[in-house]
Amino acid sequence: MSDLSIHSDEHFMKQALREAEKALEDGEIPVGAVVVCQNRIIARAFNQVERLNDVTAHAEMLAITSAQNYLGSRYLDECSLYVTLEPCTMCGGALYWAQIAKVVYGASDEKRGYQQANPKIMHPKSEIKRGLLANESEILLKTFFSKLRGNNS
Repeated sequence: MSDLSIHSDEHFMKQALREAEKALEDGEIPVGAVVVCQNRIIARAFNQVERLNDVTAHAEMLAITSAQNYLGSRYLDECSLYVTLEPCTMCGGALYWAQIAKVVYGASDEKRGYQQANPKIMHPKSEIKRGLLANESEILLKTFFSKLRGNNS
């Protein structure tokens, strides 16, 4: 019954998936993120690397900045981040400095995920939950990369 709640991890991850769909529509790698504080979404973002011509414009980075602006604080120690793909090292470092309370991610990133480079990059007090709606996240990524390969043939 708990996964039917609008305050469940699954509900918030579905919101992150909606953001990833926006990225896909925009021709970006489909990664979406939401930041939740006190059971309320306070920030939403999707990858905008191409749109902004900025290698740091990952969904997580944009969501962190938005959440910090919303709260008027650099710390997100009472917040959770839901992101469709395992954060990279850059995003993991930003989450460390923001002291995020919880990170929930969908698909693992076997090539560029923080676990490959530095599994200890996340803040030691951050709770990490892996694999939530991973299949849905992977489908978006596979769709993007198959279109990309099809366009380059």
